[in-house]
Amino acid sequence: METTRQLKIARMIQKELGIWFQRNGRNFATDTMITPTKVYVTRDLTIARIYLSLFTNRDKNKLLEAIRNHTPEIRYHVGKNLHNALRIIPELHFFEDDSLDYLDKIEDLLK
Repeated sequence: METTRQLKIARMIQKELGIWFQRNGRNFATDTMITPTKVYVTRDLTIARIYLSLFTNRDKNKLLEAIRNHTPEIRYHVGKNLHNALRIIPELHFFEDDSLDYLDKIEDLLK
C-alpha cells in the first residue's frame, strides 16, 4: 500500500516527465510519442519506477535504451523543478508499459 506522500511524489514526477518528453523527446526519438503512464516510488523515496507508453513504428527496445541513456539529463530536469518538494531526487528506472498491447491481444482473441 502506497502512502499519501508516495502518491503525491509519483504524480509530481509523472507531470514533470510528461513535460520533459513533450519538449525534449524529439531530440532522440523523432516521430514517436512517449507518455509516462505510471510512476511508482519506493517507500524510502529513493527509486522511482516509471512505465512509459511508446507509440512508434520503430524498435521499442532501442527507443527504451535511448531513454535510459538520457536518464541523468532527465533526472536533472526533474530535480531542478522539484527541488523545493524533495530533499533527495529519486533514481529513475524506465520500463515499457505494455498494457495497450495486452488489450489489443485480448480484443483480437475475442473477435
